[in-house]
Amino acid sequence: MDGEANDTGVWAPAMGEAAPRGLCTDCGISRTAEPKRCGTACQFIKPDYAGMEALVHGRARDPARPDELWFGPFRRMVRASLASPKPGAQWTGITTRIAERLLETGAVDAVLTMAPDPQDKWRPVPVIVTKAEGMAFCRGMRMGYAPLLALLEPAKAKGYRRLAVVSIPCQVYALRRIEAELDLERLYVIGTPCSDNTTTERFHQFLALLSDRPETITYLEFRADYYVELRFADGRKKEVPFLLLPISKLPPDFFPMTCRTCVDYTNVLADITVGYMGGQGEQWLLVRNEKGEELLSLLGDEVRLSAPGTGGKRAGPVKGFLENTRLAAGGLPLRQMPDWLRPIVGWLMPKVGPKGLEFARARVEMKAIETVLHLRRAFPARMKTMIPPHVWTLVAQYGVTPEKGERE
Repeated sequence: MDGEANDTGVWAPAMGEAAPRGLCTDCGISRTAEPKRCGTACQFIKPDYAGMEALVHGRARDPARPDELWFGPFRRMVRASLASPKPGAQWTGITTRIAERLLETGAVDAVLTMAPDPQDKWRPVPVIVTKAEGMAFCRGMRMGYAPLLALLEPAKAKGYRRLAVVSIPCQVYALRRIEAELDLERLYVIGTPCSDNTTTERFHQFLALLSDRPETITYLEFRADYYVELRFADGRKKEVPFLLLPISKLPPDFFPMTCRTCVDYTNVLADITVGYMGGQGEQWLLVRNEKGEELLSLLGDEVRLSAPGTGGKRAGPVKGFLENTRLAAGGLPLRQMPDWLRPIVGWLMPKVGPKGLEFARARVEMKAIETVLHLRRAFPARMKTMIPPHVWTLVAQYGVTPEKGERE
């Protein structure tokens, strides 16, 4: 994929080295001709979520509106699936199908997104896609750092001024901070949620704990019903309850500090967020603004929509996560449960645990708690600038409040 675009319009331009940064997910800004922009663009330095939400969506999140405290501004929230699922898609293929439609209709010149490394299907490679058929190569989940925003410069050099970007929250925040400088005619941002990332190498370690032939795993998904689904090259499927995952065998720093201190699970600055947390087996869409409505309308009757569901209570699991995170002292949350009990609880959780939107609220609250506790331990001086007010509101109901000097 290096060099110029291939016959399917997929191009992976060469890019510079990343500048050394602390608390960095290598979004790509440091690899551009103006790496100093990290100081104002990075969500891990001094983010302004309320200001950026107002700039992008016309208003900041309103706690009086149902669920905006948790999920950010949105016009509507739906459960969705493509009527004809796309082969190789992580769910049914909504994200890549929207990008395909943008290219098919000529709404954009190019899409900036991820494709698998030819030598390692799990490693993400940032690519510029200029033909709709090229999006088929980008379906599925990758794990690892990928400097997507470094592609803004080669895209501009090619004269592409109408772009779509498919990206995770830390990339979207930086993109929005520099958007005004890009001189684009049009920009669509299709966001996917993200709570935890790791290096591709560490992800391979995880796969090796799940199978004695990890190289045959073709699909992995953490589902909202408390199972991890695995698919294999021979067509087999395997479901593993969350509580039976070999978490204790992973190194304490398996998830980097950036992911443990990220406050934007739901990608609030995207035009549309396409995820799974509130989908109960389908995808979960948050249409955030007028462009988001335009993106969803591109699918027409290809997509089936319904109202999100909810059920169960999140307070117990969130409190348990809080205590486990405190006990872990900087490592992965502990599982204080006898081995004989885990299969029973693993069977019980899908039946009585939070579901749908209640599950999504629980995950957002867990991430908020994780942010406060890990910053308090590792980077206390950053708490004043990195934790937005809505996060303190989310954690206060669990007795987590700012200590002296932690909040402006």
